[in-house]
Amino acid sequence: MAEKTNTIFRALDRKAAAVTEFTMRQYRTKLSTWVVLIVGFLVISILLLFYVDGMQQGYESIDNDGDSADWDGDGYPTGQERVYGTDPYSADSHPGLLVPPVEPDPPEKWIDEDDFDWNSTPGAGQTISVGYDDDGDCNREDRTDSQKDSNDNNIPCDVVLQGPIELVSEGFTVEADNFVDEDPDDAAYAKEAIHRASILAIGKLGFVFIIGIFVPLFLATGLIRDEMSSGTMHYMLSKPIARTEVFLYRILGYLGIVWPYLAILVFISAIVTGLAGPSDSFFRFSDFGIWLSVLFAAMLATLVYGMLFCFFGVLWRYGVILAIPFAAWELGMALLSMGVPESSILRFSVIGWSLTIIDSAAMLVWPDLDIFIQMGLWGGGGDGTGLFGSSIEGAVPLNYFSSKPGLGNFSPFVSMLISTIVLLVQAAALWLVGGLIFKGKEIE
Repeated sequence: MAEKTNTIFRALDRKAAAVTEFTMRQYRTKLSTWVVLIVGFLVISILLLFYVDGMQQGYESIDNDGDSADWDGDGYPTGQERVYGTDPYSADSHPGLLVPPVEPDPPEKWIDEDDFDWNSTPGAGQTISVGYDDDGDCNREDRTDSQKDSNDNNIPCDVVLQGPIELVSEGFTVEADNFVDEDPDDAAYAKEAIHRASILAIGKLGFVFIIGIFVPLFLATGLIRDEMSSGTMHYMLSKPIARTEVFLYRILGYLGIVWPYLAILVFISAIVTGLAGPSDSFFRFSDFGIWLSVLFAAMLATLVYGMLFCFFGVLWRYGVILAIPFAAWELGMALLSMGVPESSILRFSVIGWSLTIIDSAAMLVWPDLDIFIQMGLWGGGGDGTGLFGSSIEGAVPLNYFSSKPGLGNFSPFVSMLISTIVLLVQAAALWLVGGLIFKGKEIE
């Protein structure tokens, strides 16, 4: 019995290997295959060029709170006068008149002098103090306790995050005491924010959407249909092999071309962003987890889309006409997932589940992502009090391309696991339905 079982599995292995190898050989000899793969490579290359250009640009740090200016013309910046308690608007009052006299600071010392100090992540519903007065202009001796605690949390000179952190768009607030974190390092923030936003944009739109949909659209739609129309399918079916097996093995041949192609492109992207991204070392290794999630999500997307478009090709001679409206639907779902990730309609798309994998990985690799976004949205322009109305460069695109996994209160890891299972179930269902349709088709 065991020998008979082994014989059956060896026969299946031989059939799978033969059809898969034949399919891959067909792809390699078709000009259209290379055109599609080269176009995909060019698209990712252009996105990476935009990224490198963004990383090479200089991002100017500005004086958000105006304390580098010498309003009274006495040679002392406003920030220095605040620290020493002199009047920044009177030339007759400055630290040089103190005993002993104080030398004036260079104005640039009072740009980026009170950067963000966010060192912990609050849980749902919590309020937590996370910012500090780095430059001393809040905590100086001549200020009263009430002046030092303008946010009324009984902690002088701090910044408060008030949750729930998991639902940033629903009631998350930042309240600062006067003169705390009022002049962040704009240039450092902008580079980090643009770096993260670029990775998410390239991963979501470049790989999962553009590569994930359009490569299967051109490579998988005719996977069965072309062989049925040309009559070569007769040669495959002349062997003792079920049509559902042919359907599956043809898809395996398609994946044998597409998945290594994706791996190469993602590896190149990871190397480019690792070398060009902001880092204290030669290479930024910390983002590899994001790129692995991009590769995994793109592989699952190309699997499901490949099954779907192959099914369309079996269903109708002009299956590509069915596939194009579906691709438009998926584009709409991709844009919706970055604006309203909790929308229930996303559950009726492939790309919604695929992008959840990347969003979940972003929360795991960058655990400070929510706070980091809020820092930039809150801290970009100033009135000298630490309560700002504009954002730092890079915060808005990062806020757009990053989304909370829209699967309720599940953890990022569980959200990633659920999305993976759903995509695999979708692929299996499409294989079964496509195989049944193929069984009922007459070969020309």
